[in-house]
Amino acid sequence: MDDVAAMHPTKQRLIEAGLRLLLERGYNDLGIQALLAATGTPRGSFYHHFTDKEDFALQVIDAYMVEVHAGLDSCLTDLARTPFARVRHFFELTEQKYREEGYMGCLIGGLGQELSGVSEVFRRRISACLSAIAGRIAICLEEARQIGEIPAACDVRLLADLWVDCWEGAALRSRLTRSPTSLKAMLDFYVRAVAHEPPVGNAG
Repeated sequence: MDDVAAMHPTKQRLIEAGLRLLLERGYNDLGIQALLAATGTPRGSFYHHFTDKEDFALQVIDAYMVEVHAGLDSCLTDLARTPFARVRHFFELTEQKYREEGYMGCLIGGLGQELSGVSEVFRRRISACLSAIAGRIAICLEEARQIGEIPAACDVRLLADLWVDCWEGAALRSRLTRSPTSLKAMLDFYVRAVAHEPPVGNAG
């Protein structure tokens, strides 16, 4: 989180608290006053750094994505693992992070479910975030396809999109059950399925 660490200390404190509170409460149930009380921040300081609650939440999403991309950087460039194993390792580490947070799930997935039907701004931002994650995974899966780690017929972008979609669904179940069971079952099932009947896309 180098970008966050370089922020003004007050803004950094608000962003870090926002990451936690938005996971716990969601957007609609997070009041600005609760955020200010949790961080000991004067109201004027909040509006010095953020235009309004929407601007604040969007910047929290950006900070969250800095963390996600740092995780992708670490896992997908790990040459000690094969390309396909790197992708799996990223999701395994993500599950560990969810566990540390009490299985509150994925911030962008949670906000997407809450807000995408009522806010075009959030719908576009969250859709772009998920697409960016899938895009990076697809690049690594292409490496796996080229070395024969997954079948040559794989449509790696479709495979990456499906992996992210399935993970987000499993993350929601893990939040409901406060358990890693759905995350681990999804990951094991999907990895086995890819090795046998990979998504091949539409002809033409």
